[in-house]
Amino acid sequence: MKLSAALDVEVVAHEAADEVTLLLELQAPAGEVADRTPTALQVVLDRSGSMSGPPLEGAQKALAGVVAQLDPADVFGLVTFDDSAQVVVPAGPLADKQRAAGAISTVVPGGCTDLSSGYLRGLQELRRSAASAGIRGGTVLVISDGHVNRGIQDLDEFASITAKAAADGIVTSTLGYGRGYDETLLSAMARSGNGNHVFADDPDAAGAAIAGEVEGLLSKSAQAVTLTVRYVPQVQELSLYNDLPAHQTADGEVMIELGDLYALEERKLLLRMKVDGLAALGLTQIASLELRYVETATLTEHTVALPISVNVVPGDELGPRVPNPTVQSERLYQEGQAAKLEASQAYESGDLATGQSRLRASHERLRSAAMCASPDDRAVIDRELEMIEELGIQAPLAGAAYASKATRDSYHLGNRKRGRRPSAG
Repeated sequence: MKLSAALDVEVVAHEAADEVTLLLELQAPAGEVADRTPTALQVVLDRSGSMSGPPLEGAQKALAGVVAQLDPADVFGLVTFDDSAQVVVPAGPLADKQRAAGAISTVVPGGCTDLSSGYLRGLQELRRSAASAGIRGGTVLVISDGHVNRGIQDLDEFASITAKAAADGIVTSTLGYGRGYDETLLSAMARSGNGNHVFADDPDAAGAAIAGEVEGLLSKSAQAVTLTVRYVPQVQELSLYNDLPAHQTADGEVMIELGDLYALEERKLLLRMKVDGLAALGLTQIASLELRYVETATLTEHTVALPISVNVVPGDELGPRVPNPTVQSERLYQEGQAAKLEASQAYESGDLATGQSRLRASHERLRSAAMCASPDDRAVIDRELEMIEELGIQAPLAGAAYASKATRDSYHLGNRKRGRRPSAG
């Protein structure tokens, strides 16, 4: 695993309040996909009445493709739910792919939407089958097109369940299908579950999203990736721009959950540290980073360490500081993502005008980020600017529900999964 760090400014004032922004970039190991260990995938599929017709048929077609793509040693299971849960394909190694595909084709639409019954039953199936197959952890993929109206409906309770699963090495990813699902709930489940959240507006997009999730699963090279930041008492405040699960594990110590990474996946994290009272002059360490992960191919645990230091000088010698343009660009980029989330929340509440206003604010920050970005990053930001411009035109025509889901999907990729290549799910 490669890990590098850059500060926006590397010189701070002696015994004075100051602030530094830290950009972390990491890349997962290549892995050996040809010799990969078996993986476990449990699908939890909404079959409520609103899935009738093309939505359910599209999901069935995509899942049949998943079965064909997996190896016989991989564990696969399918649980469906409407107002209760049904085990359609008992989770286990895919020794009989034809039988699994046949079972998938028998799914028919039902009644209401009790996501908790389906998710909890899916967890049971995954835990049972993965343990029997000697597989560490696994992935639950939730596919839903509606709002929960039965069973557990509280967002925090759902997030707590997926967080506990993540602690056991089980990743939860969610796919919101169509324009009627609850994006706040599904994205919260994915966030706490260390997984991905994707919006698919039609059967073709859903099929591509499911295929992308499986592509990433099969090329996974690092699991249970965490970054622990230990900082000195003079760091008065530590904050994370990326919306990732983070835990205060001790005084002066925070652990950030990154989940699983596919082969050569690149990720970016942005931290802000407010410092005060640095007494020693010269090069001074203010924090240390410890990246821990399990290499998928060998199930070996690795640790990468990196110190973070600044140069402390007397205040009258500080002079003008020119921020590192790469770090400055990332800070502006993440401010643009924050505005995008605000746009999504406004759209979700039906406030189209505020949503459009916050979307324009996101565009302005991203345009500023592009001006000081590297050529590669600028190309990524330019594509996102085009997407925002198009969405701003579409929103009044397609409606707030569509705009909310499209912006939430984009926020997930730009903030939580920053650096991840979209083609890998």
